[in-house]
Amino acid sequence: MSKELLLEIGTEEIPSVYLNPAIGRVEELSKKIFTENRITFGQVRVFGSPRRLVLLVENLSERQEGVVSKVMGPPKRVSFDDKGAPTQAAVGFAKNQGIKVEDLKIEKTEKGEYLCAVKEDKGEATKKILPEILNKLVFSIPFPKYMRWGDGGVKFVRPIHWILCLYNGDIVKFKLDDVKSGNKSFGHRFLSPKIFAVKDFTSYKKKTKDNYIIFNHIERREIILKEAGKLSKKAGGNLHEDSELLDAVTHLVEYPSPIMGEFEKEYLDLPKEILISVMKKHQRYFPIINSDGRLLPNFIAISNNKVKNPAVMKAGYERVLKARFSDARFFYEEDRKKPLKDYTEKLKSVVFQDKLGTYYEKVERVVKIAQYIADKIAPASKEISEMAAFLCKADLVTQMVYEFPDLQGIMGREYARLSGEKPEVANAIYEHYLPRFVGDKLPESHAGAAVSIADKIDTIVGCFGVGLIPSGSEDPYALRRQTLAIANIILGNGYQLSISDLIDKGIDAAGQKIERNRGEIKKEVIDFFKSRLKNQLVSEGFSHDVIDAVFSARFDDILDDVKKLKALSELKALPYFEPLAIAFKRAANIVKESKYGNTDPALFKEEAERELYDSFVNIKSDVERLVKEKRYLDAMKKIAEIRGSVDKFFDKVMVMVDDKSLRENRLNLLGNISRLYGELADFTKIIISR
Repeated sequence: MSKELLLEIGTEEIPSVYLNPAIGRVEELSKKIFTENRITFGQVRVFGSPRRLVLLVENLSERQEGVVSKVMGPPKRVSFDDKGAPTQAAVGFAKNQGIKVEDLKIEKTEKGEYLCAVKEDKGEATKKILPEILNKLVFSIPFPKYMRWGDGGVKFVRPIHWILCLYNGDIVKFKLDDVKSGNKSFGHRFLSPKIFAVKDFTSYKKKTKDNYIIFNHIERREIILKEAGKLSKKAGGNLHEDSELLDAVTHLVEYPSPIMGEFEKEYLDLPKEILISVMKKHQRYFPIINSDGRLLPNFIAISNNKVKNPAVMKAGYERVLKARFSDARFFYEEDRKKPLKDYTEKLKSVVFQDKLGTYYEKVERVVKIAQYIADKIAPASKEISEMAAFLCKADLVTQMVYEFPDLQGIMGREYARLSGEKPEVANAIYEHYLPRFVGDKLPESHAGAAVSIADKIDTIVGCFGVGLIPSGSEDPYALRRQTLAIANIILGNGYQLSISDLIDKGIDAAGQKIERNRGEIKKEVIDFFKSRLKNQLVSEGFSHDVIDAVFSARFDDILDDVKKLKALSELKALPYFEPLAIAFKRAANIVKESKYGNTDPALFKEEAERELYDSFVNIKSDVERLVKEKRYLDAMKKIAEIRGSVDKFFDKVMVMVDDKSLRENRLNLLGNISRLYGELADFTKIIISR
């Protein structure tokens, strides 16, 4: 017989940004903990609202699955005396295993006969062990921050006020701090702040609905989209799409009630991004746009209450928004009273990082690095890159960005344009913040890309240079994200840039602010790039060993490395790859510690080594040409042509002979072959399936 488990943890309001990750983690943890405890289950569903996390597990088995274990003991010959009575060895083994001596078995093995303890664990009743399991589950849920409350020692995201826990309709009794589990829940804080009892999940769904609780976050999201969409149509437009805002609002309410408001058309003279930022970031309102993408003087607010007097509620939302818009207009007009470049001087009083100095000093470093990058990727953009780099942080000290930090870059672009800077400069200022997150768009202009890479490499190298290296979940300067951003800009725009040279330029620009050894910094930053890029490439479907093979051979030009990676991945899919890899791994392992030079054909003794040498000479120039042309798959296929000669060499020729000159000549031959394909990949890293 299968059972249904319903668990609801009732709390004070959980921050909306915490809820979505928590819902996913509760599902993962539930499946993991039930599996570990040998309890079978069906569908697992998790729901969340500001005041509750809800877990539903269907078809939960009544008992743990039974398990039979076998433990080998001492040999039979020392376990019994001449009369067949058990010795102390047998008695001690039985006692340690918790069974009687007469219950021990004798098992034959390759080494002889041994005592064996066979134990069967029939498993506990699920209901008996659920309290311990659920207690562990609740306090395993990860949150960015935790709270303690009262005199208790329990930590959770917010104080726990009630626990509803039913297993097939029966209460599962346990405690979280001083809160005891039961069969009761609470209604909406304002609309129905009363206690109600439930019998099962069907009952729970009805009672929560009756008490103005929509516990299913997916359902709340759909209601918001549907109802807010209808109101937007009435205004002649559509909701401005923003999944982050939709998620936030969904997790802020338990009973969503959309209301449409209006604002004065005169505010539409402000840049659209300012108005959208005020509505989304500060008020959690949905902007409305027309078919041309222009803002309409309307918005949608989501109330967590049943709308009894729409006019009063609408007026309240409008009043708050008007005050915000009025502030934004004031900041905008004040900021425009002087050109953007005048703000750069004020960066001298704003600290970027204690050991790395002010933002003004950072800008000076970014200018130098951006000039180098522009010269490499697009020399014609050098002048634009230099000016954009000089102005890229100026908007940080404007009143608008001080009040609305999410507008950095956007206001820099706007103020640069209003200050008479070239459009390309204004655009590069905005683009230098890109990409801001995984999947975000990349800089489209060369100048924007140059300044973006320069800004990010300065931060990465600077932080490593003063010992601010990410560890665990700690990464206050977002170095992981910025490292991947650089890699994706390079790959997305097809830039040939040396990571090693970028790091050198960053160290040079930082000068005396660097506290650590240059070589250590360089090695650590390169390894950091490798690690971050490898994680991304694995998520894209590339295998670990192929990535390691390419990155171990040479890691510097990311664009080139990924081309080699794709080529090796294609080669690996060919039927002859495994024997080829085995042959090349064998060659590489033999010469791993050797210093090899030129091969002298006059020293050959065996036909197989002459054949291998001739095969090598025949392909060498073609391979080098193909590598120079970056036709890496063709180069690898060309190298593969000598696989038969390599196999024959190992079958017929002894490499490590006593004759030193002969031994070294054979090592030189293998070494030169290894060096030829070693420019493309380190085959010792390839994992062979058989």
